[in-house]
Amino acid sequence: MKFAERVKCLPRLGVGLSGEFNIAAKGIDAGWMKSRHPDLIHFYEYGGDLERGLDDGVRRWAEAGLPATYHFLDINLEEKQDLDPYWLSRTKALANEIRASWLCGDAGRWHFGLRERGHGMLMPPILCRESALETAESILQIEAETGLACLPENPPSVIYLGEMHMLDYFALVADRADCGVLLDCAHLAIFQQTRNLPPLSGLENFPLDRIVEMHVAGGGYANIDGYSFIEDNHSPDPLPATWEILEYVLPRAKNLKAIVFECERNSPEECLEVFMRLNALFPANAERAEGVTAR
Repeated sequence: MKFAERVKCLPRLGVGLSGEFNIAAKGIDAGWMKSRHPDLIHFYEYGGDLERGLDDGVRRWAEAGLPATYHFLDINLEEKQDLDPYWLSRTKALANEIRASWLCGDAGRWHFGLRERGHGMLMPPILCRESALETAESILQIEAETGLACLPENPPSVIYLGEMHMLDYFALVADRADCGVLLDCAHLAIFQQTRNLPPLSGLENFPLDRIVEMHVAGGGYANIDGYSFIEDNHSPDPLPATWEILEYVLPRAKNLKAIVFECERNSPEECLEVFMRLNALFPANAERAEGVTAR
């Protein structure tokens, strides 16, 4: 079955909150947030790895029958050899335990050397054709062996190696793997800054119908020894460039199913305004969204 048919089977999740292992101890508890603001939070995107597994918060979320997705934090999609049988089977089991609607994760390098927490990092892929083709092969294998859609996400960095534009890279991945993608608007804003490009550069030629999920997160400008860059700090305040990307893509992404606000390390009160804005732009109820058209 082609992507155009498979994507119709994926649920419209609405606006979600991100989190990872034991995040409630130092940030937002998804269950608490859902109980107090049920109209703002519709699903939970749990960031997990095999070493830490699931925490009590996401287990309670799943036991309540609430929608979730599983965001892996421990696989190098750019290196197909990283997809050993153990990772594939255990990741499938964790995703199934929380009844994840799909898998997703930054299509970069989550570890150097052995896959363990001590080697953890997040680096972007080498932006070249060979890397994109290997990433596509990884996605095909993950989808075949888990039975779940796997959405590659454009990762953040302050330096990118390779000549391709980030959007061209993921367009090639999506074409070769016949898959959907996760567009992180904050990460794209960071990339455009590193290349001295306008926020929307390259989107006019990107297959926007491949976007199934989008991320929004706060960022901050920094300068070290004369080098200016954007920090992906997940603050409560998305940059104007992030909003510009989101609002351009939103009415044009006909297969969009979910938007995540990555703000898990802040207080709930600091994040409510953004959640309200996202829900106004992307209602969880599909019927309410019918009037949204491309400008």
